[in-house]
Amino acid sequence: MAVAEMGRDAALAVVQIYRTGLKYRPSDKRGKLTLSTALSFVVAAVIALPVLVIFGFIFVPTGDIWSHLASTVLPVYLTNTLLLGLGVSVLVLMMGVGSAWLVTMCNFPGRRIFTWALFLPLAMPAYIIAYTYTGMLEYAGPIQTFLRDTFDWTRQDYWFPPIRSLGGAISMLGLVLYPYVYLVSRAAFLEQSICALEVGRTLGRGPWRVFFSVALPLARPAIVTGLALALMETLSDFGTVQYFAVDTFTTGIYRTWFGLVEPAAAAQLAAILMVFVFILILLERMNRGSKKYHHTTGRYQQITRYSLAPGQKALAFLGCLFPVLFGFLLPTGWLIKESFSDIEQAFDRHFPVLVLSSVSVAALAAILSLCIALMLIYGLRQDGHTPQKAKLFSVRVASMGYAIPGPVLAVGILLPFGFIDNSIDHWMRETFNVSTGLILSGTLVALLFAYVVRFLAVALNTVEASVETITPNMDRAAKTMGVTGLKALFRVHIPIISGSLMTAAILVFVDVMKELPATLVLRPFGFDTLAVRAYEMATDEQLAAAAAPSLAIVVVGILPVIILSRAIAKSRPGYTAERNKDPL
Repeated sequence: MAVAEMGRDAALAVVQIYRTGLKYRPSDKRGKLTLSTALSFVVAAVIALPVLVIFGFIFVPTGDIWSHLASTVLPVYLTNTLLLGLGVSVLVLMMGVGSAWLVTMCNFPGRRIFTWALFLPLAMPAYIIAYTYTGMLEYAGPIQTFLRDTFDWTRQDYWFPPIRSLGGAISMLGLVLYPYVYLVSRAAFLEQSICALEVGRTLGRGPWRVFFSVALPLARPAIVTGLALALMETLSDFGTVQYFAVDTFTTGIYRTWFGLVEPAAAAQLAAILMVFVFILILLERMNRGSKKYHHTTGRYQQITRYSLAPGQKALAFLGCLFPVLFGFLLPTGWLIKESFSDIEQAFDRHFPVLVLSSVSVAALAAILSLCIALMLIYGLRQDGHTPQKAKLFSVRVASMGYAIPGPVLAVGILLPFGFIDNSIDHWMRETFNVSTGLILSGTLVALLFAYVVRFLAVALNTVEASVETITPNMDRAAKTMGVTGLKALFRVHIPIISGSLMTAAILVFVDVMKELPATLVLRPFGFDTLAVRAYEMATDEQLAAAAAPSLAIVVVGILPVIILSRAIAKSRPGYTAERNKDPL
């Protein structure tokens, strides 16, 4: 089965984030508490452990360290974080919503290429694009060197905007995060009733007036959801702001833990950051709950796109080209050039080890996340005496890890794991005079646990969307043939949703490959990944050496982008007919 086809239903789970939550109807049957249901509560409790630990440390006294942070760096952390979020919001809304409307409702050269090309920056991690633009725009980079050579300038003869600044961080994050808004906005525009848009046309309104007065209000819940996702990624970013020397809560957590060696104060900073994240989630949920989608007809209608004037076509083309060019093409081209300018240095003997380490840990995390997601969703389908709302709540708790920033997650894991390790080691010393050392913290166990907590929501959303296609009649038919319980899972459910399961594994795999802050803090001694190597080389100003691992991460990230772009395009009924009639 082709990658795009096997992932169609599963990838649409990303779009469904803004539509509804998990949608399972409570069963009228009552029976014994199933094993899968019991395990779902246990998993939810374990997944929630890092968050509970973080908020538990709010009440731990830290002495003078907290007053010192509050009087010196805390206002800076707060100001920079708010300005960063505000700036990124403006950029992602402008690029995401505007480009989604253009490729959906307007005809211009290259429109069909841009429908999928606008997803490409999603494959570019923010910290990698920060390294590439630093290499291109710094004083010794090719652009400033060209200006000096061409105009015979010295350093004092011209001013060049500093890339390592708050504005630079806003630009980098905006360029790679706008696809979150583009994704849900395009899906919303595709699903809007054509009748509502045609009413605007009959009233003599042009494309932009229809956009602002009709389409934008209808798509607002989707846009807010995409913006919330982009802001959560902004709050959790560490590599970009650390490299650009912009002090935010994420860098403050890292500095307080490792620089000041104050885990309690670091946990309290993490708790403040989590409050920001939960406010975003609450606002998004409130926005989603108060908005409804109304379709005036269930009949498929082909989209009648606006015919633009020559000048408008050129502007539309440039408007869609800008984010793709600066968010993907230029950085990727620079990475390719730097990687192959000195192949022996870029792909040295350590590179295969880095690839193997990254692929292995990402594959393990993907398999674990997929198994846990299957177990949780399967538990929701079982009939037991446990109230359905309680089971649904446990699944939602288990899926909230995606909203936890990497540095916060690392702190929330290191604290309890360190306590467990110290307690076991103390007991073994007292009882058997043997030191057990680190069993959990500082090992792959902690790292894999962090990955599962962080990205379980990705697998859950994908599996949930595909499981909804399995009707109760299928279960009843299997039951009449004596296929129940785990047999039904392996012989009926999994074969039906196998393509979606593979897509879920791919999405988690790629997310783990890109993850930096949690990996940087929790990785075992001597264990490096492509993301860590790129960060370390860039931090040491060896940007050429950081190009090869960065390029490998980008190449891997393109696969889910293909899945998502094809799935969104097919989400509108009549996709095949419309594609055949559309020559662009």
